[in-house]
Parts: sequence; C-alpha cells; structure tokens
Amino acid sequence: MPATRRSSGGGRPAGKQATLSFNHRVTKSVPKSAKNFASTPAKSPLAKHVINIEPDVKDEDEDENEKVQVEEPKQVAPEHEKTEAELRADKISDRQISQYWRDIENERRTKRLHQDDLSLAEKILRYWDVSSEYGPCVGVSRLKRWQRADKLGLNPPVEVLAVLMREDEKGTKGIERAYMDSILNSTAVGTA
Repeated sequence: MPATRRSSGGGRPAGKQATLSFNHRVTKSVPKSAKNFASTPAKSPLAKHVINIEPDVKDEDEDENEKVQVEEPKQVAPEHEKTEAELRADKISDRQISQYWRDIENERRTKRLHQDDLSLAEKILRYWDVSSEYGPCVGVSRLKRWQRADKLGLNPPVEVLAVLMREDEKGTKGIERAYMDSILNSTAVGTA
C-alpha cells in the first residue's frame, strides 16, 4: 500500500485550499532625508536654463509698431578634428586604392560574378562588409566599424577609410550602411 501523505491542515477541513490575502503589505522604510527631498522642488544646475514659455505682456503705452530685434548667437558647427588614421587616409591616392583592389582580386582563382556594374568604391566596401575578422557589419555603420576595429588593434585597411571619406564627401547615397544590413532590414513582399 502506498504511503499516505500527511499535511498540516492547521484546522482546515481536508480538500480546502488556503486563501491568499494581500491585506498586510510589507513596505520598505524611507529615510527622512528622502521624504524631504521629494517634497522640495528640484534645484539642479540646469534649472536656471529653463525657458519661460509664457508670452511677455506689453504695456499699453508702448507703441505696437515698435519691434525689438534680438540677436541670436550664430551657431557655428565645431569642425571635426581629424584623427591620425583620417590624415593617413587623406594621403591615399586613387592609384593606391586601385592597387589595393587588384591585390585582393589577384588572391582569387576566378573572376567575381555579378559585380561588373559596381563602382570600385562599392566593390571595396562590400568586400569590407564581409571581412569577418573586423567584427560584425550588421547594425553598425561602416565608419564606426572601421573605427572600432582600429581601436581594438585589428589593423583595418586604411584604403577602406579613404574610400569611405571620399564617398562621404561626394554625398553618395547609402554608402554609410553595409549592403548586408540593407538586405537584412528589407521587408519581404507578400507577408502579412
């Protein structure tokens, strides 16, 4: 015969389940300093920079045609200081970029297919995208990937940085993102 299970019913009839009660909540004690902090208004160093949104009310005596000209400070974009790698990339000539690509092509046994209509820059950047030794290419811009690989000491090719900088100056559309990224982020037609 199987062993019977004994339960400490606590005076309950068998078969009845105890009811859950949330009447006695346990709360954490709050120090007095925190209570005072919540009741006082915020006095942060940034509070003095809050802009008053209410319009100024003019006196009726003032002439309505009088206009007050407020000089707005000219916003000058801070110039990006070039890093050592960017300075080296500026010195790379078109001939050196072409030689870099020819060296890559010479390592292959056969000609690349389906790349006849691509520019040299796009070929180099697509090769850069699939070079796994420099980390993942999806979800990060090509320039940030190059900079990350440089910081990690992976010695990314400076020719890729030169191509990125030149294409950015030309304003080439879509050059910042990896081609694989655009493929993976595209939506499938006909899915619901």
